[in-house]
Amino acid sequence: MNIRVRPYRNEDIPHMIRIWNEVVEEGVAFPQEEYLDPDSGAAFFAEQTHTAVAVDEDTGTVLGLYILHPNNVGRCGHICNASYAVAAEVRGLHIGEKLVLDCIERGREAGFTILQFNAVVATNIHARHLYERIGFIGLGIIPKGFRMKDGHFEDICPYYFTL
Repeated sequence: MNIRVRPYRNEDIPHMIRIWNEVVEEGVAFPQEEYLDPDSGAAFFAEQTHTAVAVDEDTGTVLGLYILHPNNVGRCGHICNASYAVAAEVRGLHIGEKLVLDCIERGREAGFTILQFNAVVATNIHARHLYERIGFIGLGIIPKGFRMKDGHFEDICPYYFTL
C-alpha cells in the first residue's frame, strides 16, 4: 500500500462521506449525530480551512480524511481544531498518524499556532496514544462529557499541540 495524504478532490466526496458517516454511525468518537448526504457533505468539506484525504496511490482508494478549521474566533482565532476519520477496514495501518502529521503542517501553513482537540473520548485509546506519541499535551478530563450511541456517558480528554 502506497499511502499519500493530499487535498481532497470533488471525486473523493462520496468516499469521504461514506467514511465520515461510518464514524458517526459507530457513535463513539464524533459529536455529530447527523449523517452527511451528497449536498451537505460537499458543503461541509468545502467550508473547512483545509480538507485532506489519505489515498492508496496504487488503487486510488480513499482510506481516510481530516478536516481542519478554526477552533474559535477573534482573540482565540490562532487555535485550530481538526477531526480525523479512517475507514474501519484499514484502521491500525498508521493512516491516522499520516493524517495528523499532515494536518499539523497544514495548520502551520494556515497561520494557526495551536492545534486543540476539544473532546477526545477517553475510551478512544488508539487515538489518545497516537496524539501523545506525537507530542500532544493532555489538559485533563471532563467527566461524562460525551454521550455514547447507547446513551451512557464517557469522559472526554482535551489535548493541544503547539504548531
